[in-house]
Amino acid sequence: MIRIDSVTKQYPDGTVAVDRLSLDIPDRAITVLVGPSGCGKTTTLRMINRMVEPSEGTILIDGVDSRQQPVNTLRRSMGYVIQNAGLFQHRTIVDNIATVPRMLGWSKDKARARARELMERVGLDASFAKRYPYQLSGGQQQRVGVARALAADPPVLLMDEPFSAVDPVVRKGLQDELLRIQAELGKTIVFVTHDIDEAVKLGTMVAVLRTGGRLAQFAPPAELLSDPADAFVEDFLGADRGIRRLSFFSSAGLELLTTPIVAIDSTAEQIAARGATAAPYLLVTGLDGRPLGWSEPGALTAGRVDADRLLPYGRPFVAERDSLRAALDCAVLSPTGWAVAVDAEGRAAGVVSQAAIGEAIRGAHAAGREEQPAPAETAQKVIR
Repeated sequence: MIRIDSVTKQYPDGTVAVDRLSLDIPDRAITVLVGPSGCGKTTTLRMINRMVEPSEGTILIDGVDSRQQPVNTLRRSMGYVIQNAGLFQHRTIVDNIATVPRMLGWSKDKARARARELMERVGLDASFAKRYPYQLSGGQQQRVGVARALAADPPVLLMDEPFSAVDPVVRKGLQDELLRIQAELGKTIVFVTHDIDEAVKLGTMVAVLRTGGRLAQFAPPAELLSDPADAFVEDFLGADRGIRRLSFFSSAGLELLTTPIVAIDSTAEQIAARGATAAPYLLVTGLDGRPLGWSEPGALTAGRVDADRLLPYGRPFVAERDSLRAALDCAVLSPTGWAVAVDAEGRAAGVVSQAAIGEAIRGAHAAGREEQPAPAETAQKVIR
């Protein structure tokens, strides 16, 4: 565990970047520091590996004061990932990743073998090994940065807004990749971001900091969204925090309808044989079971579904796996108002209406209220 104990950072000009911050960062979890500009997120991260020295207080790593070991030894025991990757432009990708192992005395062959292993782990093709950073996209460079931070297998990984310089699609892919890697490796990760959606998605615990470097609330994401500590936290979470909270409710309980699903080669007689359906449209699938689009029940040409007259089915959600937020989003974006559920292979598993999703949301909220612990049991780590 990393324990930040009453830590203050005050600069010579009197500016207080971090003010009496106390925080217990759990092992083998992702702790996210989030807050507005000037709240001391990056300063706090850099004090952990002593790139910035605290003015007051103590930072303990597994119970040992971080100042009791040489600073270079401390830093080499922690992976560090920054925005824009910070790669060495004159080194190949494999040698960028091998940097810390080489500094620790590993042989070139052993360090490069480790680098190639990590390229595969972070989703980089082996053909990139001999390329240089400028030959890679921004997202690929960030993957190299993560691989380099993991090269010496450090127990702690510090990440300072590592995905903020890439486009939203690449950013989502990098976030998913980080969660996958964390599930496999179980590192202690401290992650800095200004994006509350990223904090909620990645964080096991989320620390919201106020301007001036004081802790406002430290809680799991679901608790943060359901019970903000005060008006500042509520305002920072935004007006749509209720929608974000749906990310923690599973879609597993949704009752999916399969009667509106028909294959592209279905005849009018086969469609009629399915009986009445509650959905105003039919979901048409290919012969492989994957959705193609929506069709009005009467839109048949020569007794068959007309593939040229299908409405787009929007973005599906994965049944049993995705959240109610994902299901609701799919229903809202669908031209029919119905969401399409697919299985893990992308085959249509059923459809569900906005009304049914709304009922599931109400049920999830009601269940959450029943399970809510007594106030004395939900004491939060708050400094007002």
